[in-house]
Order: sequence, then C-alpha cells, then structure tokens
Amino acid sequence: MTALLDWRGHAWLALPARLYLGVVFIWACWHKIVDPGSFAVDVATYQLLPLPLINLLALVLPWVELVAGVLIIAGWRTRAAALLLAGMMLVFMVGLGWALHQGLDMSCGCFAASGEADTISYRTMLRDLGWLLLALYVLIFDRRPLGVDGWLARRRAHPTT
Repeated sequence: MTALLDWRGHAWLALPARLYLGVVFIWACWHKIVDPGSFAVDVATYQLLPLPLINLLALVLPWVELVAGVLIIAGWRTRAAALLLAGMMLVFMVGLGWALHQGLDMSCGCFAASGEADTISYRTMLRDLGWLLLALYVLIFDRRPLGVDGWLARRRAHPTT
C-alpha cells in the first residue's frame, strides 16, 4: 500500500485534477461574492439552516471556496485545501440530496444566482460526486504536489548555505 501512496506519478496525475477543482471553485464563488443576497436566497431555499445562519453562510462560504480554490491551484497547503474541498462537497451533496428528496424545484446556487438555469437534479449529484472523488484523490495520493508545497519541501531537504 505504501508503494501505491508513494508513487511519484500521483503528482502529475493530481495536477490537472487540482487545476480543474481550483477553477471550478473559483468560478462557483464569483457570483456568490458579487451578489451575496441572491446566494442567501438560494441557501434559504434548501430549508436546512435556521434563518439567523443563512446570511452568515452566504457571506463566508464564497470566500472559503475562493481561498481553497487558490490554494489547490498554487499547490500550497494542498492536502488541507483538498480536505476543505472534499468537506464542502460532502456538505453540498447532503443539502442537494435533501432538496431532491423533498422534491424542491430550485436553483442549485452553485454557479448562478437564484432564478437562473442552475436547477438541481440527480445529474447535479453525480457531478458533485465526481468533484468529491477528485478532491479525495488529491487528498490521499498527492503527497508530493507540484507547486509551492513541493518547492518548500525541496528547499527544506536541500537548504542553501
């Protein structure tokens, strides 16, 4: 098992996954940062959170998505960013599953403001599952990421005098 985990090829396989995930999360956070009120309506439509938490989540979550997306692209704190992305995907999937179970006809809130074409479906759940699996791959297998983490590890291993 350690041979599989230590395979150097994971860094090269994980790089496109990291770049893709980072772009997805940066893209997803943009409309939420620009129009937090609309995103708050999307969050409220899920009917999962108490009203006092909705605005807080609508203001904080997009910035967490942005930071995680930038970190995973840069390869800095890569595994922490992947863990954060995987955790968000799990939470999103629980909310999505709840909404689908309740038969809600609503916007996902992922990439568009409420009322725009971003309607939830089981395909949305499959898409999110794919992103979750990519984040888990990076988390588990990308132990020597290409990027800032790899550069820092090489500097620690071979300090210049």
